[in-house]
Parts: sequence; C-alpha cells; structure tokens
Amino acid sequence: MIVLYYRAVMNRKMLPLIRHILVLTLSYLAWSSVANAQFRVQIQGVGLTQRPIAIAPFAGRDQVPTPVDAIVMADLERSGLFRRVELPHLTLSENSLPDFAALAPSGADALITGSIQKMNDGRWDIRYRLWDVVSKQDLGGFSFPVTDASLRIGAHQVADSVYEKLTGEKGVFTTRIAYVTKNNSNYHLWVADSDGQGASSALSSSQPIISPTWSPDGNRLAYVSFESGKPTIFVHTVSTGQRRLVSNFKGSNSAPAWSPDGKQLIATLTLSGHSQLYLLDLSSNKPKRISDSSSIDTEPAWSPDGAWIYFVSDRGGAPHIYRMPSGGGGAERITLNGSYNTSPAISPNGQHLAYITRENNQFKLMVMDLASRQVRYLTDTVEDERPSFSANGRMIVYATKVAGKEALMVTTLDGRVRTRLTGEKGDIREPSWGPYR
Repeated sequence: MIVLYYRAVMNRKMLPLIRHILVLTLSYLAWSSVANAQFRVQIQGVGLTQRPIAIAPFAGRDQVPTPVDAIVMADLERSGLFRRVELPHLTLSENSLPDFAALAPSGADALITGSIQKMNDGRWDIRYRLWDVVSKQDLGGFSFPVTDASLRIGAHQVADSVYEKLTGEKGVFTTRIAYVTKNNSNYHLWVADSDGQGASSALSSSQPIISPTWSPDGNRLAYVSFESGKPTIFVHTVSTGQRRLVSNFKGSNSAPAWSPDGKQLIATLTLSGHSQLYLLDLSSNKPKRISDSSSIDTEPAWSPDGAWIYFVSDRGGAPHIYRMPSGGGGAERITLNGSYNTSPAISPNGQHLAYITRENNQFKLMVMDLASRQVRYLTDTVEDERPSFSANGRMIVYATKVAGKEALMVTTLDGRVRTRLTGEKGDIREPSWGPYR
C-alpha cells in the first residue's frame, strides 16, 4: 500500500505517483489514538434471500463467562444469509425435542439448541443440535471441547458447522483478521477473530506498520515496517512471534503479496529507480523483476490458481488495475470504467475482483465479475480502503471512515448486509482476512 493513498491530491490534478510514497508515510505518522481491541458488532441491511433461523438459549449458559449462543447467532447474521428469529423464554438443550407446533408461528426455518457444561478436566463441552423446523428433521449436531481461553473459538466452530450444514459451504467464522492501529507514537499489528473480537497484539513499533497480508496456510503475516527508517518487508510467524527480514533492498520495499503455494512473495521494489514488481523466493530472498515499464507498477495480487498477477499501474496516465502472467509479460487493463482504480483483491475462487474507485472525490468499494466484467458498488461510505476477501469469498472486509472516524466494515458480496466492527475510540486501518485455519 506504499503508493496507494492518493487521497491527498483528490481535489487537485494528479501529481506524479512517486510523491504518494511520501504522502502515505506522512498520513500514517498523523494517525490518532488506538482503537480499542474489543469491538461492538452492528449489522445493517437486509439480504435478498435470508433464511429465518432461531437459537434457543443454551442450557448452562449462565455458568459461562462468554455468551456462546449469542456469538453463534451474530456470526450467522453477519454472513448475510440468515435472519434472526427471537424465541423468548425458551431454553432447550441438544437433547431436547422441540415443540414444532409451538415454533411454527415464529416463522423460523431452522432451530439451534445446545448446552455448555464443565468437564472433569476443567474444559468446557459446547454441544449443539440443528433442527429443520419445517420438515421436523434432526440435521445433526456436534461437540466442541474448549478451554476458558477458547470459548469464543468454540462458538465460532458451532457457527461454522451450522453454516456448512445449511449451505453446503464452509463457514469462515474461525478464520482471523489482521489490522493495524496507532496509539500515540506506537503502532500495533493486531490479530483478531473474524468478528473483530479477541484481538491480540502481534507486533508493536514506534514506526509505521502497513500492508499486512496472510500466508496461504494462515500461519504467517508479511508486512511492511519503517523501523529502519525506510520501508522493508518482514515475514512474521503468528504463533511464535518470530519474524524474518525478507526484503531490505535499495530504496523502497513495499506491498507484499503471497504466491498461492506460500513459497514466494511478489512485492514492489525501487531497485530500478522507480516502483516495479519483483518476485522474492523466500528460500533465497533473491529478487526477480517481472514488470518492465517506465511507469509505477505496484499493489500486486496473485490469482488463486497462480496464473496471473493483478496490479496497479499509471501507465495509461492514471492509476488503473492491470493483469499479466505470473512469470511476467504483456499486461491487460482490467478496470475500464472510471479514471482512478486501486487496491485489487481477488476472491478465493478467482471469479471476482474487489477494488477501490475514486468518483467525484469519493472513494468507493467496487466488485467486478471477472467473467462478464460487470461492476457494482458495494458501500454507501465515501472513504473506503483496502478490501480483503473472506476465505469462502462471500464477504469482504475493508477500512473506511464513519462519522469522521476510521473503522473496519464487513460487507456481503452483494453489498446488501454490512457489519461495522467499530472500536470504542481511535483509528483502525489495513485489514487483511486470513484463510481457513
């Protein structure tokens, strides 16, 4: 994202893109106070085909410090595919047979029941059962033993299991997001649950941290750090905190993106005197230039099959998204609408491109169907940044401003259901949604 923040000149003629490296650096140094790591979840909008679903308060929930059943329902709502149906004063365990006649007036198509019990080894046993209310069928259930520290993960596991039973697709609620905040003069790289809760600090620094991106196995983060006085790229193992400097070449090292096999990074380096794309083999750290233009090429994103590199270039006179073969070669312009398009993100199935467009001095999140090249707006905010797809491609996390404060938002692929992950105070930027765990 080194050359991504063109916003500083949005009311002026486009300046040479190289100046935006400085603009970005200064914008990060001006960040205000850190966002609280604990988020409120606010769900907005209505999807076209939401399935009504109810959850009975889990038996034993009052003995547990974490609201497991509430987290399950919030996860399902956030997906945009389900609509909550309230069932007041009804507690059913996974062994209870529901009164389907009494449930019929609620309009629920499906019902989740369950319980939480303390086991002899000190862990919690979270159990659930899923019912088809219309056909009166038991759709099965599962048991998830978890520790006190893993109660939230257990809740996300239940939501993933329910989601898969009802849709046939894997849920993404046990995946993680990474993002960056600033607290006074300190920058923090956070790793959190997919709903923004349970955040833990992976790294703190007195210098900016930008462009975090998850490895395909979900174990590592690549990011850009300014701790040496210029942008360099590190690879960070999340579970141990160990990190390795992988790109500290002459000039700027920025915008890392992982290859699908996790063995290489593609990054923007200025070895040639201006920003071009280079492959970095992580076993040798040797750079191999793959773009060859007199323009600035940056913000690479790999297609899931490894065949293509999508990137931003000003070779046409303004920033647009192009693609070229992953080994280098001729580039094809992808964004034909508008005069300013940046921040490409490719869906895990390779079918959609999310990006940011500038229109009338507003920055909007867009999505393109790559087969038809049809595009649509996804948001009603005007300062959107850095989209990142969920592992199943159904949702996108992005940064934006709401009421003058920076925040994270999650939108469904159709843009009809949006979730605000809002900190108690401060600014949040640079989200990256991790793969399946």
